[in-house]
Amino acid sequence: MAEEILRPGQAPQAKPEEENGSFKQDLYYWAQALIVVLVSLILACTLVGRVIRVVGSSMVPTLHENDLLLLQSVGYTPQRGDVVVLRKETLMSYPIVKRVIATGGEHVVIDYTTGTVLVDGVALDEPYINEIMVDTGSPSMTVLDVTVPEGSVYVLGDNRNHSSDSRHKDLGTVDERYILGKALFRIFPLSAFGAVD
Repeated sequence: MAEEILRPGQAPQAKPEEENGSFKQDLYYWAQALIVVLVSLILACTLVGRVIRVVGSSMVPTLHENDLLLLQSVGYTPQRGDVVVLRKETLMSYPIVKRVIATGGEHVVIDYTTGTVLVDGVALDEPYINEIMVDTGSPSMTVLDVTVPEGSVYVLGDNRNHSSDSRHKDLGTVDERYILGKALFRIFPLSAFGAVD
């Protein structure tokens, strides 16, 4: 086989077999990377939680319609102040997002006169609410003075005047088994990416 003679300044030409082999190696590398990313996402969703889309405006200003949330589902115990996603299939066709106001054994009183929520007689400091809570006159909002049963929570939306939550007689206190998880991060829109407080 004759050797290739190069003129000054001329680069050696790649052989077709070498180009083909390099393409196959690149393709193999990217296929492996894609598989690792997919497996990581599946494990994260299985072990950490799931991704849920916000429906409605009951959590404004904290969350907005169509925000995507990453939830912690495994090993989660509800705490006051947590933003949670719950689903009670007998009442709702989709998961709803609310804030935990009280847990089992705590006594909740909704005081429309002062626009406050009292837990065990102490008014909550709630910088996250959209506006001062008022009595909207809804005949369904009757769960306003209740001791939360053990293993349950009392939840409210941050947009109190536009939220169906534990005040509503059909929802009331919520069994913890209906909680899908705690909202950890807003992952969409990217402009609002970050932890959920």
